[in-house]
Amino acid sequence: MSDLKPALEAVLMVVDEPVTEERLAKALDRTPREVALALRELADEYAVQGRGFELRVVAGGWRYYTRAEHAAAVEAFVLDGQQARLTQAALETLAVVAYRQPVSRSRVSAVRGVNCDGVMRTLLQRGLVEEAGAEPETGAILYRTTNYFLERMGLRGLDELPELAPFLPEAEAVEADSLEGVPSFDPDADDGAGHADETTEV
Repeated sequence: MSDLKPALEAVLMVVDEPVTEERLAKALDRTPREVALALRELADEYAVQGRGFELRVVAGGWRYYTRAEHAAAVEAFVLDGQQARLTQAALETLAVVAYRQPVSRSRVSAVRGVNCDGVMRTLLQRGLVEEAGAEPETGAILYRTTNYFLERMGLRGLDELPELAPFLPEAEAVEADSLEGVPSFDPDADDGAGHADETTEV
């Protein structure tokens, strides 16, 4: 175990996406159980030491993340005051995909009541959604969220999405298929962003 932890730290320092325990075990020629135990011990050690980073399980794998309490310092250094935010239109579209996936563009447009082709292209380019086959009846392309989406949201899986019902208007005032009132769960969201131009890239 003494040599396993440093090896895990070295590997995790160079990954650009969460890595599963199985993949780490194979790379380091150890058992998944040994790797899982070492990862959890490392995570606990960082927490006790109050380090500026933490080791977390996100989107089914392990990766280093800066601690939330130091977000301002990281933003000041990395973003230098400029941050590419998703518009309200993009956030609403992403929410529909997240809760209805796999879903076609026409279905997303129907739920939102406005054409969303331009916004969907942007979400595809950002790597937040991806194609998920075709609808048998119509042949329309279906879309779903990606592991990158889970990573950005800090979710282990889709089952950790917040319950939708508490955010909906009164039941008698909204159709069951409506997603109006879905909370903006994107960490980069700008609450003041509008969505008058649905075809503008965001």
